[in-house]
Amino acid sequence: MIRSLLAGFALVTALGSAAPALADSEQESLKAAEQLSAMLRSYETYQARFIQIVVDSSGGRVQETRGNLKAKRPGLFYWETGAPLSQFIVSDGEKVEVYDPDLEQVTIHTLDDRIQTTPALLLSGEVGNLNESYRVSGRSIGEDTREFTLEPRSADSLFTSLRLSFYDGELQEMRMEDSLSQMSILSFDEIRLNEDIERSAFRLEYPEEVDVIRDGV
Repeated sequence: MIRSLLAGFALVTALGSAAPALADSEQESLKAAEQLSAMLRSYETYQARFIQIVVDSSGGRVQETRGNLKAKRPGLFYWETGAPLSQFIVSDGEKVEVYDPDLEQVTIHTLDDRIQTTPALLLSGEVGNLNESYRVSGRSIGEDTREFTLEPRSADSLFTSLRLSFYDGELQEMRMEDSLSQMSILSFDEIRLNEDIERSAFRLEYPEEVDVIRDGV
């Protein structure tokens, strides 16, 4: 009887002590999310060249592509990769168009919540509520480098973790891991911040004869 009472007390004590720890964890996530949000909101526009490398769970390189991206708040996004996997992705804030020249196909998606959590769209979409969608942690490396790790709260997210690395305030790299432990690494260079970009830069042009698939539009 005494042992069961002591065990019960220990359980209550453990549960009671877990609540403040959980609250502290959520406060840390909120603080990190606010810091990241402030950094991203300072980007009215973002332009860069990139290299995207995909590695499997054993560290083997699966794919490498190079391209360009442009982003402008609110909601404008342009992504282009070159051969051999040429692709164009453009968002006008309401829909996303994906053009695959090799397939002669364009897919048009509505900009729903799931697509809005696509990592690259953090550069053009709403970032004021990051803590609602992600658990966020941050750390400083030296004086000039800052890293943030985002873990989705939703089980049906496109990724399991996302790390953003900033140097001297500029986003230099994204590392995204999926549920199969496959890692996609985006490294940016020739970065240009807050230069004016015409809205016409976010229009996708493609031949009339391509197949157009409308997904939820």
